[in-house]
Amino acid sequence: MNLQTQMKQAVAKAAVDQIENGMILGLGSGSTAALMIEALALKIKSGELKDILGVTTSFQGEVLASQLGIPLKSLSSVSKIDLAIDGADEVDPNFQLIKGGGACHVQEKLVAALAKKFIVVVDSSKLVKKLNLDFKLPVEVLPSAWKQVQKTLEEFGGVGDLRMAQKKAGPIVTDQGNLILDLTFKNGIDQPALLESQINNIPGVLENGLFINLTDEVLVGQLEDEVVGVKSLNKI
Repeated sequence: MNLQTQMKQAVAKAAVDQIENGMILGLGSGSTAALMIEALALKIKSGELKDILGVTTSFQGEVLASQLGIPLKSLSSVSKIDLAIDGADEVDPNFQLIKGGGACHVQEKLVAALAKKFIVVVDSSKLVKKLNLDFKLPVEVLPSAWKQVQKTLEEFGGVGDLRMAQKKAGPIVTDQGNLILDLTFKNGIDQPALLESQINNIPGVLENGLFINLTDEVLVGQLEDEVVGVKSLNKI
């Protein structure tokens, strides 16, 4: 097992340790969230956790949770989520995020916004001083509007291209049936909250991958003195 996987497993377990009986949980997407779902399933199977309901943020997560026997509810059938746990592609010092590497950020943001507490689980490589210097910002757009949106985003200083599929011809299609434009801003993102609002006001945009003022806690897997551990970060 490589070091990064060990860090992901450590933060996944630390997040699951915060789950209590009877909770409605937001179950995130991606590799670290998958490890969290697996750890949760083990606790349910052993009887350590009871009366748990999960709300998934992607079809991928739904399949995994179902296979592992975690009871699920749809987002539209719940009025609250006690705790949501998800990964992130980038986390800045103010706990602002870029998510959407797996093209699931619309459902992920809906779940995070409904949660009483939102925990982000990452390894130390995801911590950045400034967003978008290394990871592109995903913007989900209606298929008929992608070219128009692309042109408008260029006026904001964002250079974006359609995200293309790896094992099929053509672009990635999201769970909602839309397309993804991946944006790069020359000097990164200076005002994430303002940019999130500006992008979402463009006709044809469904949602973008900036998660602003949603995160309550960041758990980071890190290597210290050659031992893998977990650190809980505080906002600065």
